[in-house]
Amino acid sequence: MTGHGATLVRWIERIETGLVAVLVLAMVVLAGAQILLRNLFESGLSWADPLLRAMVLWAAMLGALAAARDDKHIGLDLVTHFVHGRTRRVLRVTTLLFAAAMSAAMAWYGVGLVQLDVDSGAATAGIPNWVIEAIVPVGFGLLALRLAVRAFLPPRSDAPALAPELP
Repeated sequence: MTGHGATLVRWIERIETGLVAVLVLAMVVLAGAQILLRNLFESGLSWADPLLRAMVLWAAMLGALAAARDDKHIGLDLVTHFVHGRTRRVLRVTTLLFAAAMSAAMAWYGVGLVQLDVDSGAATAGIPNWVIEAIVPVGFGLLALRLAVRAFLPPRSDAPALAPELP
């Protein structure tokens, strides 16, 4: 990929990485503040624990997307370590497409989960639950798309290095 497409992909990757970093940093700061408040002042922020749980969900989904982007996701593909060539490529495509199908199913059922909370009007830490849970169908949908695309691309470790673009 060259030109504007490669630039767009790099920007999307930077935004993803930045979101995960900001989210994890915010989680560390909020959890640290909770610990200090509880231990030093025997109090705490009533909304912090539910918000931290929501942030963990978001960090997990965004982290899964980043891992799939870089071919660093968890794979149960022991057989591919013993086969080579065409057989290995076929197994890679098969396992990634299966993972994409499972992710798509999770996205589909995630829509139902979000719909339940839209109808209920429930909220956590002042944030509607459906907003917090929206990462489930969106994250799994993007993961399904990314895995399906990765199935037909060479593994990141095998891909030829792209030459840096000159200004």
